[in-house]
Amino acid sequence: MVPSDAPAPTGGKLQKATNLIAVASGKGGVGKTWFSVTLCHALARMGRKVLLFDAVLGLANVDIQLGLMPQRDLGGVLSGRLTLAQAKVRYDDGKFDIIAGRSGSGNLAQLPSAKLASLGTELVQLCAGYDTVVMDLGAGLDRTVRMLAARAGTCLVVTTPEPTSLTDAYAFVKVVIGSDSGADVRVVVNNADTRGEGLKTYETLRKACQNFLHVTPPMAEVIRRDRKVSEAIRAQVPLLTRAPTSDAGSDVERIADGLIHGDD
Repeated sequence: MVPSDAPAPTGGKLQKATNLIAVASGKGGVGKTWFSVTLCHALARMGRKVLLFDAVLGLANVDIQLGLMPQRDLGGVLSGRLTLAQAKVRYDDGKFDIIAGRSGSGNLAQLPSAKLASLGTELVQLCAGYDTVVMDLGAGLDRTVRMLAARAGTCLVVTTPEPTSLTDAYAFVKVVIGSDSGADVRVVVNNADTRGEGLKTYETLRKACQNFLHVTPPMAEVIRRDRKVSEAIRAQVPLLTRAPTSDAGSDVERIADGLIHGDD
């Protein structure tokens, strides 16, 4: 279960938020942002107070996928004009809050470590006001991704059945576990033709992690390939609004339910 209580310090050094979920991937193009949006929507529909934090610094696209043009975004926070709490906007259609990133500002990815650490601390503090905060991380393993992922109580690693995606997902798990052997890392297999294919994909990753890292990250869920996903993205409408009974939507709802009730 991902509890909604206050952030807890870890080892007296870095503060984490138990209710902060990082959505990550080893490579781009695996559907991470779409999944983050849909997960937030699913959690909100279950009555949770939810915030979506777009942490893809420089290439943010949560607002684009939802057809939003927010007047406040992460750029205002990083420039010192806004606090993180002041940057949030309400997405009324989905009934959750959003902190938009800043598209087209690649320099944001080169933040000084002190600034990035301050942003992480402020995020952890903001988490105390929500049941769940979902953080859409950039693809890859750069310093920004690693430092922000370290703040999360749970990390969902999104992969697809493609070999390159699996290899990069393994690399991400290796880095996270290397920094925190007790990290809660779970696997989401996206865009699988069938549930069986998704299970085989997970098994391949599980064996690699078990053999070489001596950890067994559990599978959060398989998300089946669904043409309604691309239709919703093109329409800039959440999948659970456009096609609430779709296969992919149902799969994400199972993930949301598992995050809330998984340890009950």
